[in-house]
Amino acid sequence: MLKQIGVDDAVGVLPRYLADWRGAEGEPAWAYVPLALYSEQVRESGLSLLVIEDNPPMDALRLGVPGRDDELTAVCALIRNMGRLGIGAWCYNWMPVVGWTRTNVAVPSRGGALVPAFDEAIVADSPGALGSFVSAEQLWNSLAWFLERVIPVAEEAGVVLAMHPDDPPLPSLRGIARIMSTIEGFERLLTLNSSPHNAITLCQGNFTLMTADLPSIIRHFADRIAFVHFRDVRGTSEKFVETFVDDGQTNMAECMRAYAEVGFFGPARSDHVPLLEGDRADVAGYSHLARLHAVGYMAGLRDAYYGNAVG
Repeated sequence: MLKQIGVDDAVGVLPRYLADWRGAEGEPAWAYVPLALYSEQVRESGLSLLVIEDNPPMDALRLGVPGRDDELTAVCALIRNMGRLGIGAWCYNWMPVVGWTRTNVAVPSRGGALVPAFDEAIVADSPGALGSFVSAEQLWNSLAWFLERVIPVAEEAGVVLAMHPDDPPLPSLRGIARIMSTIEGFERLLTLNSSPHNAITLCQGNFTLMTADLPSIIRHFADRIAFVHFRDVRGTSEKFVETFVDDGQTNMAECMRAYAEVGFFGPARSDHVPLLEGDRADVAGYSHLARLHAVGYMAGLRDAYYGNAVG
């Protein structure tokens, strides 16, 4: 379906469910053989695999606790294997234990389409996920340790690390600090290691909750944006709903103009779309029909602001 509407490139997760007959039984999903077979399956569909948006277990790494050395070994194996296969960007995050969080996945939106939503008040009194508070500095220290060891591997492999924002971008959630939740946090990330392989996933749905002027932030981070999630929301970090790509609070046309003006030619994808009548979503936000609408909307804006500069 995506190939039929003009999509040539793909973003993938780790291939945890390859059929045994493909020869990957018993190997971790980040090993070379499963990843190579997965890449070939994507290629057989007429697409090129450009980004892996997934990771091996990383909570010990993020928390800086025993076990992180083994997790680092797995991450480095993934990056080296991606490099061998020509998969140039890895989208990862620094949210230990409590990751992507929504308090409702079926809020009625335009025309009755269903969208995910978040309301901090609903989870404000939830018990801490680990029994004790995890501070921001603990996470910053573990991130610095991680980048010091993994960026040289990424440089050698030719893979860019693209940090995804915390989702939702709150100072903390369920007793765990969230350090990738502000513009200042991303500026600090980039100062931890100046390598261009230390970069950003500019997920617009999260960044627009951090700033009233998203196009200016795109220009601000211009040369460190490696990957884009082109989506929108309405609300604040504390309470928001996801939206159709043309129905949120962000000027999406001005965002596309900003990407064109700074010369961004990296991968961008639609993300978190509503659930339309007659469709289904095995994972909230990832249905098919509304994605076609989002891709078409992106393609129109791309052609308007990039012209013939991209395919």
